[in-house]
Amino acid sequence: MLTAHTVGDIRAAEEALAATLPDGELMQRAARGLADRLELIPAGDVALCLIGPGNNGGDALYAAAHLLDRGVRVDLCLLDESKVHARGLAAATAAGAQVVPTPSGQRWCLDAIFGIGARPGLSGKAAEWAAWIDEHGPYVWAVDVPSGVDVDGATLPPAYVRADVTVTFGTYKAALLVDPAATAAGAVSLVDIGLAPHLPAPAIEAIEASDGHLLDAVLPEGTSHKYTRGVLGIAAGSEQYAGAAHLCVAGAQAGLAGMIRFVGSAALSRRVVDRAPEVVAGRGRVQAWVVGPGSGGDAESQLAMALEDGVPVVVDASALQHLPETFDVPTILTPHAGELAAMLGTKREDVEADPLGHARAAAERWNATVLLKGRRTLVAQSGAPTRVNRSGSAWLGTAGAGDVLAGLAGSLLAAGLDPRDAGSLAAYLHGVASVEANPDGPIVATDVAYALPATVAAFLQGTLT
Repeated sequence: MLTAHTVGDIRAAEEALAATLPDGELMQRAARGLADRLELIPAGDVALCLIGPGNNGGDALYAAAHLLDRGVRVDLCLLDESKVHARGLAAATAAGAQVVPTPSGQRWCLDAIFGIGARPGLSGKAAEWAAWIDEHGPYVWAVDVPSGVDVDGATLPPAYVRADVTVTFGTYKAALLVDPAATAAGAVSLVDIGLAPHLPAPAIEAIEASDGHLLDAVLPEGTSHKYTRGVLGIAAGSEQYAGAAHLCVAGAQAGLAGMIRFVGSAALSRRVVDRAPEVVAGRGRVQAWVVGPGSGGDAESQLAMALEDGVPVVVDASALQHLPETFDVPTILTPHAGELAAMLGTKREDVEADPLGHARAAAERWNATVLLKGRRTLVAQSGAPTRVNRSGSAWLGTAGAGDVLAGLAGSLLAAGLDPRDAGSLAAYLHGVASVEANPDGPIVATDVAYALPATVAAFLQGTLT
């Protein structure tokens, strides 16, 4: 599992680690790791280093010395010569780096303007450099974080650097994993500088292919039967959105629940059972509910019915319009940005500008786990690290995909996972299945549902790539 930490926690860990090392060794570790990630620059070409104050600039200056040793020429632009890392500048210029007044056509660029300690946003000469990057399009490596981004909040100010690759040190940062800031980071490469023993619990987590063990506690055993594996109730679909019922059921069938009960009109129930004969029509005892996908005007009564049972519930789509003041049962809310904006009484663009802040606020407001769908889906739960999903592709933005996701999350919830694990694993597996269905796109929601069983199996076997 990938983990990201706050600026404050990283600073404290760096201080603790540095106290155990010779003077300057921590910066040298970062510089060597950075230089190793710059092998794309051929000998004889010119690399431009945009150097700001302090240690972030120092990392790049020492890395520049390593580049010069490999035959790469280096130009340095200094944001403020009076605040530059003096020893790093001396090392770089002694190795042959040239200080130049402005960028001037270089096709390789290191962004070392500001690191994790700077306030979001760029102004003055730094903003001019960011505009030069946008206009001329050099290949950019950001040092630790793209300059100007909101490191902890993962938001984007008006002026910031857009990188092709970010080489980060010690641990990931929220801005490198969470949108919208992650869109500025490009590919992210982590350099191990020995920070891990000094870091506390993370602020952000991201599930990876090697995390199949998260399902171990709810896997069937030799004595398992359909009831011990968990029964999921689904109240979904309507005359207008009948397909939502089928997609939600298909998503649930790919999960770990032992049985699915479907509650809907007689006509819709017949259609669901005809298509999925394993499903039992009618209300009965369940271990979790999914309500809302395609439910239309029935969503309010369906949610009330589910809450009467006092079991965990996934609340999706139109049911999100009928939330109680707070939830007394384990709950997953699955809004997209527009739905979350309506829930919180704000604008969609506000949620899209700060999804992390709004997801966390909603989790606190409703005492629920909030699965905020998007390019980087978030799973927020008060008192726990927020999870971000990095799987999937843009083709997943298609009608019905959310119905499949709700069903899968509900199935994992019924099997016994807590809401945070159920939501984040469902989002991850759903995203992987979308790529497995057709790596090159396009896909439809049924493609994702059909790909899910094999995806889940590969995840459990540790064979996902």
